Amino acid sequence: MPSNNSVTDGLFLKIINVIVYFLFLGSNIYAIAGPTDIYYSGKETYLTPAPWAFLIWSLIHLLLLGTIIYQFFEGGKKVVIDGIGWRFPLLAVLNAVYIHLWAAHQYIIAFVFALFVSSAVTHIYYVVKKYHEPASIPDEIFVHLPFSLYHGWTTLLVVLTAFEAFGVDATTTRAGVWTKVFVFLALLFLEATAATYAFSSPEGDLPASIAIAWSLWAIFAHQRYPAFVHWSALAFSILALVWVAKAIVGLFVKLRRGGRGISLDEERASLLGNN
Repeated sequence: MPSNNSVTDGLFLKIINVIVYFLFLGSNIYAIAGPTDIYYSGKETYLTPAPWAFLIWSLIHLLLLGTIIYQFFEGGKKVVIDGIGWRFPLLAVLNAVYIHLWAAHQYIIAFVFALFVSSAVTHIYYVVKKYHEPASIPDEIFVHLPFSLYHGWTTLLVVLTAFEAFGVDATTTRAGVWTKVFVFLALLFLEATAATYAFSSPEGDLPASIAIAWSLWAIFAHQRYPAFVHWSALAFSILALVWVAKAIVGLFVKLRRGGRGISLDEERASLLGNN
């Protein structure tokens, strides 16, 4: 059970986090169950993934619910309140605005907010990775896992929304040379991002790599024509799985060594506390 101090310290921000979490989750519930149902009736591009790709958002929301609960415990308070702070409410609001614009098919403005969402997630991701190395299993599951998945997933959202904002409609326009080139470059960028996550540290960032690989396979499954896009997506999906495997091996090696760097994390926390 959380101590009284761990519950009451930073209580105002904790309450705000709870409120914005349900605003955050509600925005996706609206997107799925609302009249527009954007996962099925949005603009079709030559980079649009299969609808099941968006199930990863449900997983992120479920993990973030654990984050909201974990903030009331001592370990969670240290990371969520003292570390992430007001960045989480900002992310929740930006994400809600982005979903609303996306649902309304205002793709150009949605693209701008996709960049804002990506920037907010990146800032949180940086703080968590650099200053709050996991010291326990709850830290891994309720802090590092959701924001790693989220960071990888927003990469796909930015690229996808860019194609929706500036690309052709695949239901009415055939893919020309330039469309194929830009799709190929987008797929290459996503695959390269998965590789970057895999090599970001000795053990790599497995959840973020999985988020990218999941997206690429969803694009391959959905894009049947033209053949160039279909098979390019397959090739990059296979490469992304290679990077996922690399991250799995790195994680396995880390677990075998049993080193989590807890003492180093405590030293960093102490230094930050003294500033």
